[in-house]
Order: sequence, then C-alpha cells, then structure tokens
Amino acid sequence: MYDYLIRGANIVDGLGGKPFTGDVAIQYGKIAAVGEADGTAKETIEADGAYVTPGWVDVHTHYDGQVSWDDTIEPSFSHGVTSVVMGNCGVGFAPCPPGGEKGMIELMEGVEDIPGTALYEGIEWGNWESFPEYISYLGTKQYTMDIGTQVPHSAVRNYVMGERALRHEDATAEDLEAMCNIVKEGLQAGAVGFSTSRTVGHRSVLGDPIPGTFAEKAELIAIGHAIKAAGRGLFQAVPAGVVGDMVPEKWTTEQEVELFAEIARTCGVKATFTLAQNGSHPDQWRHCLDIVEEANKQGVEITPQIATRPIGFVTSLKSYHMFMRRATFLKYADLPFQQMLAELKKPEVKAAILADDDVPPDQPGVMANVYGLLSMAAPAMFPIEMPINYEPEPEGNIASLAAAAGKEVPEYMYDYLTASDGDQFAILLGANFVDGSFSVMEEMIPHPNTTIGLSDAGAHVNLIFDAVGPTYQLTHWVRDRCRGQKMPIELIVKKQTHTNAELFGLTDRGSLQVGKRADINVFDLDRLGLGRLEVHHDLPAGGSRILQSAEGYLNTFVNGVMTRLNDQDTGARPGRVIR
Repeated sequence: MYDYLIRGANIVDGLGGKPFTGDVAIQYGKIAAVGEADGTAKETIEADGAYVTPGWVDVHTHYDGQVSWDDTIEPSFSHGVTSVVMGNCGVGFAPCPPGGEKGMIELMEGVEDIPGTALYEGIEWGNWESFPEYISYLGTKQYTMDIGTQVPHSAVRNYVMGERALRHEDATAEDLEAMCNIVKEGLQAGAVGFSTSRTVGHRSVLGDPIPGTFAEKAELIAIGHAIKAAGRGLFQAVPAGVVGDMVPEKWTTEQEVELFAEIARTCGVKATFTLAQNGSHPDQWRHCLDIVEEANKQGVEITPQIATRPIGFVTSLKSYHMFMRRATFLKYADLPFQQMLAELKKPEVKAAILADDDVPPDQPGVMANVYGLLSMAAPAMFPIEMPINYEPEPEGNIASLAAAAGKEVPEYMYDYLTASDGDQFAILLGANFVDGSFSVMEEMIPHPNTTIGLSDAGAHVNLIFDAVGPTYQLTHWVRDRCRGQKMPIELIVKKQTHTNAELFGLTDRGSLQVGKRADINVFDLDRLGLGRLEVHHDLPAGGSRILQSAEGYLNTFVNGVMTRLNDQDTGARPGRVIR
C-alpha cells in the first residue's frame, strides 16, 4: 500500500519532457510510481488536472543565520521550495573563532543586508567553531525543507589569517595549506560547495571589501584542488564586475569567467557563478556566455546562475526610502508608524524633509547609503500596485509619472510613499532591465548552459523579494506574459529542479522518477498567484522584512511527508541538513 497516491495529475517530471497525464505514488519517502499507479494508498489525492512537479531546488540563498531560529525557512517554504543551498557569495558563519561572531555579523549585515541585531540575538553562538561542528549543530535541527551548506571563503580566510585577511594580504604557503584543509574537511563533513565573492560591491557594514575579494589565482586554484580532493562539492563565485561600473573592480567579468573556467579545467571540479546584465556593459553577459559555451564544449563544467526577472530594489516608508537619512525625517523615524505618518503628512514637515541634505550613517557599508541616491534612478523605478505588473512599460516609470504630475521626482516620491496609509511600494528595476524589457532573459533562461539562481532568499530582507521566484516564474513566464514570448512549463520546471539538483550533486532529488526522493509540489496553475508585499516584524530583536505570500499550492511533500496543504503549513518538519 502506498502512503500517498496522487491521481489524475498533469505531470511535469523535471527532465524537460512535455507534461503528461497520470498518477504519482509515494511510499517510504520515495517516488514509487509515475504514470500508472496500480494499488491503493493510505491517502489518495485527486489532482483533477493540477500540475505535479518535483519540489523546487533553490541554490542561491542566505539562510545561514535564519536556520538557527526559524524551522519554517520562510519565505521559501510558502513558494514550494523543498531544498535550499545557503552559504553563497563567500559569506557565512563557520568556521568561527571563539569571540569572532562580531566580525562575521558585520560581513553578513553589510553584504546581505540582514539586520545585525537579529543575527546577534537569533543565532545560537558558541555551538560550533569548525565547519564540521557547524554541520553537526545543524544536524540537531528539523526544518520544512532540506538545507545545503557551503564553506564560505571570507570565514575561512578570516579564521586562518585574522587581521591579515581584513587587510587583503596575499596568503602564504602555510595559509593556503590551512585554508585548503578547512575547505576539504567542510566538504567531507557534508557541505555541497565552496563559495567566494570577487566584487568590491560586497562590503562589510564598515565599508571594507570582504576577505577573499582580491585573492590571487594561486589561492583559488589551491582551493579548487582541495574541492577535488574532498570528492564532492563545487566552486561558487560572484565575479568582479557583475554590477557594472558602480564600483571600481580589479578584474573584468570576462576575465573572471575565464578564471573560473581555468579553475574548473585545472582542478577537475564544477564551477558556477552569478551572471546578469548590467547597464555599464549591457552586452557583457553575452561575452561571458560565449566563454562558458567554449569551455563546456571542451569538457569543462561551468554553469552561470541567472535570474528570471530584473534584480529589483524595493522602496517603501516601512523599509528603505530616499528620505530615511534626511535630518528632519530622523526626528520622527522612531515614532510608532501611524504617528510618524501623520507628522510626515504635514506640509511644513514635507517641505523641511525635501529641503534637507542626507545625514551620513554611522556605518558606511549599510544600505541606507544607496537609497539616498534613488531619485537619480527614477527612470528605472516603478510603482508596485495590485495587480502587480512585473514587466511594466517604460513610460510607467516614476520619472514619467512625476513629469506628468508637474512635480520633481523627490516630491512625487514623497507624496506617493506618504499617501493613504503609507503602505505603498515602488521598485527600482536594475540588472536585466537595461533596455526596459525582459528580452535579455528571453535568451538567458532557455540557454542550455544556464540554471536559475539568484533568489537571495533570506537576505536583503528589506530590499529584495526575489525568494518568490519559483512561483513568479510559473505565473509570469509560463502563464501571464504579454510583452513577449512565454516559456514552456517543462523548461522552467527543469531549470528550477533537476538542473539545480544535478549541479550541486543532489542526485537523489530534482525529478519525478521511481526511487527518487518524494520532494513534490502539486499546484493549480490557473489559481497560482502572488499576494501583496507586506512588512513583517518577525525577526529576532523585532527586525523587519518584506514578505509576499503565494496561493495555489495544493500540496508540498518533502521526503514523502506532506509539509503544506492548500497553502497552509501542516506542521511537519521532515527537512534536515544535507550531509
């Protein structure tokens, strides 16, 4: 007898084949039948044509702190994710020397915009020093999904080199040996990869580039050999130049991709990196893909991780906005929200704030520095209003709306953000939206060498809400798109499941095949949708984050256990750390 039998489903198996009608059976945590399933089950689910797919595998997340205090792993849980990989971008919390948590928090808060107060209060510091001890600590936890870890370069370099790492000194032979040993033992303990960041845009809250940013080729090659010696894992990187000329970089992105290909070739390991279009060099991503194609033809395994929508920076009165460092605004910033809003609606307060200059924040690496410049980006900023238009026409931007209203951009934004109950959001569409369309992603997504990454789930909690990507991809690219071609559901599903699982060596999941783990989603595509953006104060120490709900997920299974039923948490926690 099966544990579950899902009947009459539209099956998308994750392998790229077209959908077909059939049944899926689950037994002992595994997929027991696909297509025709004879026999009975403890529970039968009538799909009635709903889609059944593998559970989503999100390989670019930053739940490194959240796994200490949150067993649900939201927002990914609500969006059908059944496995995540964290520890990306070279930042994480192990290895951690005794008393070293302050420096690690400064790195994570600066790079990934997670409130430092939440990290101080929420993480159970002192339970580990080495990476294997960190894995063992996570092994005591139970989650809604499986958690994959990576060994972060900045933590390794800091642990071995101390202050010399912060000064970006070259590693000595002894340093390299120690770092390679740490990487190897971390992978052998269960980590699925090693990660590094090469962009100067990734800084601590103190404004300094993170350790490892300027590491020379010899160091990275040595670590690549350590990955190979471990017998598992890959090399993950954020290349220099990925954000364009916003910051001066030591290397171009093309040079970086050539380096990653050399590491993969020389060391015999897989490499993966973040790839997006930037406004400074709008065709650079194509040059990088050319390098990848040529390398992969020669037997190298290198995979760009791409986003399925523009990287969007959100602004609202309850999160970040262009007035948050104005002197007059700061007088009211700590008031209860409705009281603050009432003050901001007063004409004299508005006039004072618009006339103010920004007050520099105490920490130069915090995101508030960026938001003071938002008015200059008004041509790429758009209101977020229900129903949300995720691919807006260029003429609907804030600059155009301000001009039509006869206002300067700052005044228009002020009036927009303070209108009504102050719940308005706007978004700056950056990378992948240089020409005001999604044409770049029309090429990136189906490219045979790319996979879907870059959700940044768990990070940029008041800035970016791309953790909803798995749901968004289905509603926008498969069902709703009207400004260009749609994409077949089998392509989107494969990229978010099998391709990602195979990339990270998670060969027991990612497809609907007999014997694979029963990590499964059942959803009604017609009803699938995204809710309003909301600011929740549910992080440790009362920290805030932006969340967006989903509806239309009928069931989610992890390892054969139902974790969601009709968009609700069942309370089951079958997820474990991967090792």
